[in-house]
Amino acid sequence: MNEGNSEMKHVEQAPEAQIQTKRSFSIIWVVPIIALLIGGGLAFKAMSGKGPEITITFETADGLVAGKTQIKFKDVEVGKVTQIDLSEDQSGVVITAEMNTNAKLYMTDKTDFWVVRAQIAAGEVSGLSTLLSGAYIGCNPSTEGQKTKQFKGLEKPPLVTFGMPGHHFTLQSKDLGSLDRGAPVYYRGIKVGQVVDYDFNHERDGVDIKLFIEAPFHDKVHENTRFWNASGVDLTMDATGIKLDTQSLVSIMLGGLTFDMPKDQSPGALAEDNNIFKLFKDRASIEEKTYTVKKFYMMYFDQNVRGLSPGAPVEMKGIRIGEVVDVKLQINKETQKIAIPVLIMVEPERIDILVTEEGVVADAEEKKEEFEESGDNRYDFVKAVSKGLRAQLKTGNLLTGQLYVDIDFYPEAPPVIAELGGTYPVIPTIPTPLEQIAESVSRIVKKVEKIPFDKIGKDLQVAIESLTAMLDEIKVMSGNINQETIPKVNSALDRLEEAMDGIKATLGPDSALNYNARQVTSEMALSIRSIRSLLEYLERDPQALLLGKKGDKK
Repeated sequence: MNEGNSEMKHVEQAPEAQIQTKRSFSIIWVVPIIALLIGGGLAFKAMSGKGPEITITFETADGLVAGKTQIKFKDVEVGKVTQIDLSEDQSGVVITAEMNTNAKLYMTDKTDFWVVRAQIAAGEVSGLSTLLSGAYIGCNPSTEGQKTKQFKGLEKPPLVTFGMPGHHFTLQSKDLGSLDRGAPVYYRGIKVGQVVDYDFNHERDGVDIKLFIEAPFHDKVHENTRFWNASGVDLTMDATGIKLDTQSLVSIMLGGLTFDMPKDQSPGALAEDNNIFKLFKDRASIEEKTYTVKKFYMMYFDQNVRGLSPGAPVEMKGIRIGEVVDVKLQINKETQKIAIPVLIMVEPERIDILVTEEGVVADAEEKKEEFEESGDNRYDFVKAVSKGLRAQLKTGNLLTGQLYVDIDFYPEAPPVIAELGGTYPVIPTIPTPLEQIAESVSRIVKKVEKIPFDKIGKDLQVAIESLTAMLDEIKVMSGNINQETIPKVNSALDRLEEAMDGIKATLGPDSALNYNARQVTSEMALSIRSIRSLLEYLERDPQALLLGKKGDKK
């Protein structure tokens, strides 16, 4: 028992075991942590390298494919289409695209997008590579403007001049004419630029044409340079004749512009970028001087004015001094008289006014200033009319029948009173040369027709019968004369009777002379009528002298 108690005592006194938990890093967690770090790094890299997401609106998505269609600038990919949807109103499509990171700077409202497809425009073939690779969206980036992520795509591709050396200029015109984007710009026959865009200017009710001149030819554009339209074939037929002007075959088909300096001017300062110029209609118009003083006059014609239209020249001694402004028709209801009022504009600065003072010619410039400061110069106008100032219509071109107004002094013209009471001073008119000839011929015909040839013949017959009766009486009386004088008297009477018979045969109503006189008179009247008809026809259709009468068979 003692042994048993000692064993139990020994067991009870044994020390208790103490358990301690030791914390240590398990190697099993290394792999997930590394994977997490790698995934986080990749995600950060992907997020930091992602460009802006934008939307572009087009009318149609023809040729565009989500996830495939690229956005390019100078054939370098700068983005990709990720989604294509219809717009809310179904009027177009909305393209969602993801741009590259370096494209953030160019996402402004001045940046343009358009779809590039194969096409022929402005004489050039472009986009042929899209026949195999498919269409892509072109981009013309710009750092100007406000930041945006929503764009409206262009339906027509613009001409990209971003980063190219040269200058942009704007031309102001009334209308666009035959110009289009890509139309060439020439300098002395060499293509140096092109039209890049155009737009309608509502403020001035005209068209603004934007063009780009490549370097180094942009240094040929000065502040006093003139641009004019060289589009197509410039064929002009007016009172001055026929003019044909063109630049090249391309300009004939597509239109074009050209520029140069006026002949009498030296180059001014170089034009700055985006400078504005006026577009002239042709080369001749850039040489025309600009006159500020303009005088308006009225004239009335009662003849055919076919061929006279607004813009027709007004000339004096062959030198242009103005142009026709308006042509109207007036009919008096009471008298049924027809008048054609023609309003003209005269530029006095085209005329050097010289005034003689006691036989010495005064200073022209000084008198010119007096002329411009004297208002409407009514006294000078009345004086000019009193000295024979008249207006006349003349044919400027026989082929086209165009008329112009010729002003000159005709001292032999009938005197008239200058009319100054209306809105405009009235310049008296005289008939055209053809009309004057027709009037002269008409007067001759009327005078010839008034000759009483029949009455003259009858009067001659009566006179001859009276003379014959008188001769018979003389023969009776001669019986009382002595025998010596009878033979002589009878001989004289016989000779007188023979003479009277000759007169009767020559001038009698049935004589050859009387018949020939009537025949010549009749033919002369017919000829004069034919001449008058010819003159009237030539007045209506003067080109018949060159082309022949209309309807003639060849």
